[in-house]
Amino acid sequence: MAAAAPVTVRVQHDDFDVATETARLTAGRADAGAIVTFTGLCRDEGGRLAALELEHYPGMAEAEIGQICEQAVTRFSLLGLTAIHRVGKIAPGENIVLVIALAPHRHAAFDSASFVMDYLKTSAPFWKKEHFADGRTGGWVDAKDSDDQARAKWS
Repeated sequence: MAAAAPVTVRVQHDDFDVATETARLTAGRADAGAIVTFTGLCRDEGGRLAALELEHYPGMAEAEIGQICEQAVTRFSLLGLTAIHRVGKIAPGENIVLVIALAPHRHAAFDSASFVMDYLKTSAPFWKKEHFADGRTGGWVDAKDSDDQARAKWS
C-alpha cells in the first residue's frame, strides 16, 4: 500500500515563498510528472484599493482547507498538495493564497489546483474587507455568484 500523499495546510500572516514551498513538496521525489502552482495576488482594483483585510475563523479555516485538500488528493490521485492562505492586511501586488499540486500527470495537477481554489473561494471561512486608497474602509465583501458557479462544475 502506498504512503498517503503529504498535505500541508497553513493560514498565516507572513508572506510565503513559492520556490521554498515547491522545494519542500518535491524534495526527494522522482515519481512526479507534473507540478502546478497557483498564486493568488491582491489587486488594486484600478488604483482604488490600498489593501485587502482578510480574517478567518481560526481552527475552522484550517480544518476546512484540510478537508478540501484531502478530497483533491483522493479525487485526482495526487502525490502531494500544499495550500497556504494569508490573513491580515495585504497590499496590492502581495500574495494572498498558494496552491501547489504534485501529480503523476499534468491534467491531475492542473485540475486539482483549480478544484482546490474553487472550493477555497466558496467553503473556507474567510472574510474580506476593502481599504480604499482615499482612506475609506469598505464593508465586508460579499461572495460572488461566479465563485459558486465555478465550484458547481466539480459536482
